[in-house]
Amino acid sequence: MAQTTPVHPVDEVPPVRQLAAFGLQHVLAMYAGAVAVPLIVGGAMKLSPADLAYLITADLLVCGVATLIQCVGFWRFGVRLPIMQGCTFAAVSPMVLIGTTGGGLPAIYGSVIVAGLAIMLLAPVFGTLLRFFPPLVTGTVILIIGISLLPVAGNWVAGGVGSADFGAPKNIALALFVLVVVLGVQRFAPAFLSRIAVLIGIGVGLAAAVPFGFTDFDWVGDADWVGISTPFHFGAPTFEFSAIVSMLVVALVTMTETTGDLIAVGEMTDRGIEPRSLSDGLRADGLSTVLGGVFNTFPYTAYAQNVGLVGMTRVRSRWVVATAGGILVLLGLLPKLGAVVAAVPAPVLGGAGLVMFGTVAASGLRTLTQVDFKGNNNLTVVAVSVAMGVLPVGVPTIYEKFPDWFQTVMNSGISAGCLTAIVLNLLFNHLPAKTGSAGAEPDGLADGGTEEGVEKSREEVV
Repeated sequence: MAQTTPVHPVDEVPPVRQLAAFGLQHVLAMYAGAVAVPLIVGGAMKLSPADLAYLITADLLVCGVATLIQCVGFWRFGVRLPIMQGCTFAAVSPMVLIGTTGGGLPAIYGSVIVAGLAIMLLAPVFGTLLRFFPPLVTGTVILIIGISLLPVAGNWVAGGVGSADFGAPKNIALALFVLVVVLGVQRFAPAFLSRIAVLIGIGVGLAAAVPFGFTDFDWVGDADWVGISTPFHFGAPTFEFSAIVSMLVVALVTMTETTGDLIAVGEMTDRGIEPRSLSDGLRADGLSTVLGGVFNTFPYTAYAQNVGLVGMTRVRSRWVVATAGGILVLLGLLPKLGAVVAAVPAPVLGGAGLVMFGTVAASGLRTLTQVDFKGNNNLTVVAVSVAMGVLPVGVPTIYEKFPDWFQTVMNSGISAGCLTAIVLNLLFNHLPAKTGSAGAEPDGLADGGTEEGVEKSREEVV
């Protein structure tokens, strides 16, 4: 009998019922973050409710298309891993500045298109830098991603930033109830149900929230049934030098963040990232960002929120996330469905987010267990990198006196921590060792050029 080649878990196609459940779970995990960027930018520019609704539906549509490009892929576009795509928060401050100082939305979209093209051109360059991401760096970056996301979950638990009842005991109680449901399902339910523990927790939490007045569906009736985004709805793009420069800085930040997310998912799914696949993933980011500029939305990047969901559920199929992309396309074309999903209260998402984002941090710690910390400076690399990554998360205004480009880079805990880890790894593990140090400590790094215990192959780490 002929033996069939086993299919890698990333390429497995689950039954339709499971695809729908797993995909919806991913959508719920990232929906709040996906619509936050257009809400913030549109609100700062004082757009009308109709224009805000248009921005949100356009964003959801391109989110779905970008996710499909990343997961399914074509030619040299797409990493072909379970990666959700969404608007990057790194671009919020520059876009608000561009939009409110006379350039308006056309100037934002012009700079977004240029940034997307730049990402596509720079993708092969970033691919060659993969050797500077050994487990020492990747484990630290994954840990920082998880830690940086926890305040997001904390804000959801309290009721959402700007809510009138922020921090109310009833919000925290609802979030803890959802957390208990998620943990209970994961521990005691059958295998299939445990994999959709987050979806069940959100569903049960929503059912409990409605009678207590946390949300209502009255405004769902006001939403349109069909909404189609047309290119350059707000006018032809304009290309202003200062706007383009600031968005190019954002592009470098998002490429750094995406690199960390892709490596994290690669390790969680047992399919290590190689230079070519990294370039393909970043190239998909660039194409999605160009589409964002054309279809009235913003720069796109891999969503760290969903990295935690992959690690928690251990569902590694990219077709699950591709299904989530299809659901987002439907939400973008059918605003009434989007309004239903938007009715999920923030505390419900917060209870689930605590588990998901904590899973990301725990995955980083698991990767760091493969690193040798004896007789070398690897502990210093991790310590300082985590400190630099947590600094802007704990003290958001720490860099407000610095230039805009510096704030764009360093206000993102992920990019700040990632850059610090790369630089310190080069300093301690690639530069020549101090005179007389070679061979002095058998567990250390002789000659400063080899990274025993630091730069193991991805297969060994997994």
